[in-house]
Amino acid sequence: MLLSCFAAIEISWASQLHSSLHKYKNSQVSHLTLKRLSPYNGFINYYSQFAFFRRNHKVSPDFIRALIIAESSVDPVAVSPKGAMGLGQIMFPTGKEAARELADSGYTFRHIKPQKLANLQKEDLFDPAINILLTCYLISKYNYKFNGKLELVLSAWNAGEYHRELQRGRTVPYQETHNLIGKINAYYIDLLQKRKRISVSSRQYVKQPD
Repeated sequence: MLLSCFAAIEISWASQLHSSLHKYKNSQVSHLTLKRLSPYNGFINYYSQFAFFRRNHKVSPDFIRALIIAESSVDPVAVSPKGAMGLGQIMFPTGKEAARELADSGYTFRHIKPQKLANLQKEDLFDPAINILLTCYLISKYNYKFNGKLELVLSAWNAGEYHRELQRGRTVPYQETHNLIGKINAYYIDLLQKRKRISVSSRQYVKQPD
C-alpha cells in the first residue's frame, strides 16, 4: 500500500511538471525584453565560455538569458520575497559558497577582482558581472552533477542541490519550481529559434560570388 502511495505521488508530480511545460510552451521573449538584456550580453557571452567542471562542457548563453528573464524579468536589483537577489535571483548563502569555490579555483575573470569573490558581500549580488558569473557557474555545476537533465538542474537551482528528491533522481514537488522550468524551457526554445531565423536571414543577404 505504501509503495502504491509513493507511485501515485510521483505520477502527480510528473503530471504537474507536464502541465507547467504545456502552460508556458508558447511563451516568447519580447523585443523590449531583448532590449533590457542587451547591456548584459557581454557578461553572459564571456562567463558562459568557461568549462568549470568538464572539459568542453559549457553552459549555453541563451539558457542563461532564458533563466534571467524568467527569474528577475532582467532587473539587476530584483529581490524575491524569499530574499533571492539580482538578475539570476541568487540566495546569498548559495552565492557566497559559489564565490568561494570560484576564488579557490585558480580562474581569473575580467570585470571582477579575485578578492571580491573571496569576500563576497550581500550587495555584490546586485553587480551584474558577479551575478551572471555565479549564475553561469552554478548552472554548470548542477548540469554536471545531474547529467544535463533540465528538470533536475532547475530543481537544484530553485530548491537547492541537496534536496532529498534530487538525491533520488526526481524533480522537486513544488509548483513554483515546475512553473520556472516551464518558463525557462519556453524562453530558451524561443531564443534559439530567434537566433536561427536571424542566421538564416543573414545568409540570404550575403552576396554570392559571380
